[in-house]
Amino acid sequence: MQFDTKVIHGGQEPDPRTGAVVPPIYQVSTYKQDGVGGTRAGYEYSRSANPTRDALEANLASLEGGNRGLAFASGLAAEDTLLRTVCKPGDHVVIPGDAYGGTYRLFARVLERWGLDYTPVDQHDLDEVRRAVRDTTRVIWCETPTNPLLNVADITALASISRDAGAHLAVDNTFASPALQRPLELGADIVVHSTTKYLGGHSDVVGGALVTNDIELGGQLAYHQNAMGSVAGPFDAWLVLRGIKTLGIRMQRHCDNAERVVAMLREHDAVTEVRYPDTDEVARKQMSRFGGMVSFRVRGGEQYALDICARTRIFTLAESLGGVESLIEHPGRMTHASAAGSPLEVPGDLVRLSVGIEDPEDLLADLRSALG
Repeated sequence: MQFDTKVIHGGQEPDPRTGAVVPPIYQVSTYKQDGVGGTRAGYEYSRSANPTRDALEANLASLEGGNRGLAFASGLAAEDTLLRTVCKPGDHVVIPGDAYGGTYRLFARVLERWGLDYTPVDQHDLDEVRRAVRDTTRVIWCETPTNPLLNVADITALASISRDAGAHLAVDNTFASPALQRPLELGADIVVHSTTKYLGGHSDVVGGALVTNDIELGGQLAYHQNAMGSVAGPFDAWLVLRGIKTLGIRMQRHCDNAERVVAMLREHDAVTEVRYPDTDEVARKQMSRFGGMVSFRVRGGEQYALDICARTRIFTLAESLGGVESLIEHPGRMTHASAAGSPLEVPGDLVRLSVGIEDPEDLLADLRSALG
């Protein structure tokens, strides 16, 4: 099946009992067993398995080209489960030098106390990545494009480095989504998503996902998903499934609008730099288009960036991203505040946009007005 068919049909056969074409919401915690220690169709307790979540997990695996998908209560829950599955105290992870603030907080404030060491590096510099790898390195953690600087890493090259090191390559594919980039096809071992973002697409659900094509690793992740309990609830799983059905067409409109915004910003006197992957050679190789996320820096420093965020009317001042509505935020004060004072601190004059699917002329007019 082609991608735009998979989003609608992958893992979503009509209900065998009623013929319902949309998977039902199995809002249930426990299931009648056919005898002590037995299950009915593999279901006994919804932390371990739930039919609605199963449909989402099968769909996610289909979209990313994996054989095992797992749905979680949030993107960070997925990250935490992955890292505690493949790492132990004393191990080491290589992370991006401009990772998402929540990911950095997980490493610096939670997992470091557990005994996990990490090294931030510029993953565009492959020699720097190689130098950072140790005998104890178990994971190379990659975001591409990164949040919020939109830097791009070469997934195929990082996969080669991770294999040589005997480590796993985990790629956070949240910004691109499987509509634009599929890391498993490029050699990654695990794909990570905040399904809150483009997969859900409507700013009405929080969730996360892991996808792998390694059967053994998939089984280990599933065991820890159940043992740690950070699973997606049935209604949340259903909302993500509903959002995924329009992922392909939404991403095309996000990209169309973002390209218009980028062209305007690159010509504006108040803007000193636009961060968007369309000019990156690696991005052109591994992405079909370049997404709906745009960051830019402005003359006048942090205060002017804050003023711009306060002036927009269609771009809503809010955290998160990937919904149908356009959002604007100041990463240094909002999503990446936890990285302040660290090597991952972002510039104060940086503004991040999640470009939605509204009429592009309205979006351009709103930004021009805010820029003054």
